[in-house]
Amino acid sequence: MKKFTLILFCLVAIFTISQAQAQTPVKNKYLNVGIGLAAYTAGGVPIGASLEVDYKNNISIGGFFDYARYGYRYSGYKWNYNFLYFGARGSYHLGELLKDLDIDDSKFDPYAGISLGIRTSWYNDNTDYDNFKSPYNGGIFLGVHVGSRYMFSEKLGGFAEVGYGVSALRLGVTAKF
Repeated sequence: MKKFTLILFCLVAIFTISQAQAQTPVKNKYLNVGIGLAAYTAGGVPIGASLEVDYKNNISIGGFFDYARYGYRYSGYKWNYNFLYFGARGSYHLGELLKDLDIDDSKFDPYAGISLGIRTSWYNDNTDYDNFKSPYNGGIFLGVHVGSRYMFSEKLGGFAEVGYGVSALRLGVTAKF
């Protein structure tokens, strides 16, 4: 219960931190929802979301969370690992560089950035054996990403990112509001 309360508190803090910057004019907010491929855990397909807010001078800040799970099931026996990642992220948007190349930066938005977060992990099985030690540790992690967003319409688009964090490749949809 303590772990759940801590996670809930951190998620609320991450997604409301942008509201604390009231004196800074906020332009756009982007909600990214996607899946990860080539997870850095031993398996599973991570799912997650991030919220980015345009801050100033081509910089966006926000928060993220991802969940990944993998396991094994055979003849009544099953086990699984669960991973929860959450934290803050920031990106530098390279759209200004595209104007010199006559590329419309209102639709295509390349960016690079970093993330800092916490990873928690836990193990479940259907046996009474309780002396199992997980090889995965929780704690603080640092991630980097390079990606781009393409807006299909004014409010909906897609994104792709490569980097180090939860998975090597992330694909998903973006909602602008």
